[in-house]
Amino acid sequence: MQLDYAGLGVQQVWECTGAFLTRAALQPYFEKGVPKVVVSAPVKDPEPVLNIVMGCNHHLYKPEEDHIVTAASCTTNCLAPVVKVIHEQLGIAHGCITTIHNLTNTQTVIDAPNTKKSDLRRARSALMNLAPTSTGSATAIALIFPELKGKLNGLAVRVPLTNSSITDCVFEVKKSTTAEEVNALLKEASETYLSGILGYETRPLVSVDYVNDSRSGIVDAACTQVIDGTMVKIYAWYDNEWGYSCRLVDLAAMVAASQ
Repeated sequence: MQLDYAGLGVQQVWECTGAFLTRAALQPYFEKGVPKVVVSAPVKDPEPVLNIVMGCNHHLYKPEEDHIVTAASCTTNCLAPVVKVIHEQLGIAHGCITTIHNLTNTQTVIDAPNTKKSDLRRARSALMNLAPTSTGSATAIALIFPELKGKLNGLAVRVPLTNSSITDCVFEVKKSTTAEEVNALLKEASETYLSGILGYETRPLVSVDYVNDSRSGIVDAACTQVIDGTMVKIYAWYDNEWGYSCRLVDLAAMVAASQ
């Protein structure tokens, strides 16, 4: 933050360190003359910062007001397009998700104190364990779809893989449906208004096949289930590094186009 951003003609900064996640921590950028800051993680601040999931709520961006924007999280970017389709077409009453997520730097290689001291499970060896932990992705959906506030929650299970994750989505919907209809809705969205963001896959692929996939989430059609007409289960794969990075670039380009 010691650079003369204004003198260098910098119009936008991407804050990707993960170390500056409040308005106060980001303020020095503006004091140095930066007009826009795009953050690669959710910003935690009493004064809300617009969380943008491309393809879902990017239209809410107001250039004259939103000088800080965040691309939310990788899991939120995977989940939100699925929620958009199901909620708009079938109506979500409530739901719960589990993300089977590869290891991150909040964990440790061997049993040892970790960066998130309140979560002892993340202090256990990331290479030797499946570790249940928290995720804010489901509750963050309320920032994208306010009408779902208090209706979605979830957990994560950290697994000893270096890349590619999967989100297990379970929703109780308001309209009776079938697995075939759910898949048809998701497939249509993937080919039209969510093309390049939501994927749809019928082949029996596994996690390594989704590494370097640029889409935010890819529905595993063979795993879709509907129980008793209204309980819907969907698997969505995602490369939590590359897919998210591609959406971050899309967001930054949108912000730049408005400057």
